[in-house]
Amino acid sequence: MAINVMSALTVTRLLTRNQLAGNEGIPFGSVWWFVYAGISCFLVIFAGIMSGLTLGLMSLGLVDLEILQRSGSPSEKKQAAVILPVVQKQHQLLVTLLLCNAAAMEALPIYLDKLFNQFVAIILSVTFVLFFGEVIPQAICSRYGLAVGANFVWLVRILMIICYPVAYPVGKVLDRLLGHNEALFRRAQLKALVSIHSKEAGKGGELTHDETTIISGALDLTEKTAVEAMTPIESTFSLDVNSKFDWEAMGKILARGHSRVPVYSGNPKNIIGLLLVKSLLTVRPETETPVSAVSIRRIPRCSSSRYASV
Repeated sequence: MAINVMSALTVTRLLTRNQLAGNEGIPFGSVWWFVYAGISCFLVIFAGIMSGLTLGLMSLGLVDLEILQRSGSPSEKKQAAVILPVVQKQHQLLVTLLLCNAAAMEALPIYLDKLFNQFVAIILSVTFVLFFGEVIPQAICSRYGLAVGANFVWLVRILMIICYPVAYPVGKVLDRLLGHNEALFRRAQLKALVSIHSKEAGKGGELTHDETTIISGALDLTEKTAVEAMTPIESTFSLDVNSKFDWEAMGKILARGHSRVPVYSGNPKNIIGLLLVKSLLTVRPETETPVSAVSIRRIPRCSSSRYASV
């Protein structure tokens, strides 16, 4: 968890200003004491919100929000739809949140100087700024970033309008220099993600071994050639066009369980067509019907180097 360096700067400024000015503070109980105390509390809370939103919103990728918007729960879909237009302006949003956080941290020592002496101000600034302005907000937003961001998106929009003269040009410069973080998962990353969600991975995934195998195989189609996808002809079950559908042949077809059977003429490598097993429903083994008498479909052919997905 990153702790903003503004916390340390706040302490340093408090110490320096008190040493130089010798400030004794406003009397406790006066109207101005409560005014400055209220402003100090507001600045700490505001800085905490900015710090938490910086972590929460910037950790939400555009791909993650798109996924939640399409397949999340009803509340997640609504929250993602609200946040997505804001997060799309990534660098402008980042500059706005950091600018507001820095402004609050810069203003805080001005009011703390007027309330407490040197040592009390340092202790309070460290405690409140560190815990209430950094640690607690970032801990909450790292866990509930989507919900917190959706509830404070109205505030973020207002701040983006206020900081527009500074945040927009700086954001555009960052867009030009760094680009947008809109990259989708690469093919290898998707395969790794699928394998992680497998039950066999032991991480609470719900995908079965067959499901992960099918998904991974589909992702490999564009890079797999026909020779890699097909079964070698020596290992296939096929029928001679001159043979007959007797009890032995029908038993072999039934035992194999294939829906289609290649048919060859003379040489098993001379495939002339394809036989649909369902077309044998009306064929009786005792009649010993010739294979050539049944409808044989033309079989598609392609080069062994052709991609399987084409």
